[in-house]
Amino acid sequence: MTQEQKNSGVEETFISHLIELRNRIMRAAIAIIVVFLCLMPWAAHIYDLLAAPMINALPVGSKMIATGVITPFLIPVKVTLLLAFVIALPWVLYQLWAFIAPGLYTHEKKLIAPLVISSSALFIMGVAFCYFFVFGVIFHFINNFAPKSISVAPDIDSYFDFVMTMFIAFGMTFEVPIVVIVLVRMGLVSLEKLKAIRPYVIVGAFIIAAIVTPPDIMSQMLLAVPLCLLYEIGLLVAPLFVRATQAPTEEETT
Repeated sequence: MTQEQKNSGVEETFISHLIELRNRIMRAAIAIIVVFLCLMPWAAHIYDLLAAPMINALPVGSKMIATGVITPFLIPVKVTLLLAFVIALPWVLYQLWAFIAPGLYTHEKKLIAPLVISSSALFIMGVAFCYFFVFGVIFHFINNFAPKSISVAPDIDSYFDFVMTMFIAFGMTFEVPIVVIVLVRMGLVSLEKLKAIRPYVIVGAFIIAAIVTPPDIMSQMLLAVPLCLLYEIGLLVAPLFVRATQAPTEEETT
């Protein structure tokens, strides 16, 4: 085989991978769009569910306000689109897995598949923890602290931005065990080193919580404490994961 034929074969393989990637992305996008269109008739009710923790904390009869002209339409649409992405996430992850799986060895599939599934599940758990527990505590604390001379009526645009920030913060916090596992599995940091820096991790957890949460001790505790606990869970699970995903050559050397 000539060099020109080899280059032609490599180019064809590269193009075929690009076509496959495009098809996978299109399938994932179509799934999100279909779910979004199915949910659109209930967009207002979906936003009401998102706003429920705040509404429940407000005085009886109080409501949120919309100061923008198209905000009453745009914000529910954004919330519905995000919900559609979450619902379609298993299909999106399947498309990702179907694209990369053919090029992986058996032990690599054992490594990637659990990480993809567990990281997605942990992120959703973090969002759920924030919605069902943290919001209730934070909003009641803030609204009870507000002076009686103030009429609390949050703007839905500001509320949406706050909620998304908190969702991302708690979702990423629940990814800490995955970060620990990857660091140990890839050999970037030893398990003993991660245990040794535990005091610094605790301090860092409270610093991160102070930055991303409202400026009250309750909110900071609700983020920092789970972060520390999840770090400990990562330290416990990492050795088990390393042993379960070792390649044959690695097993022979251990």
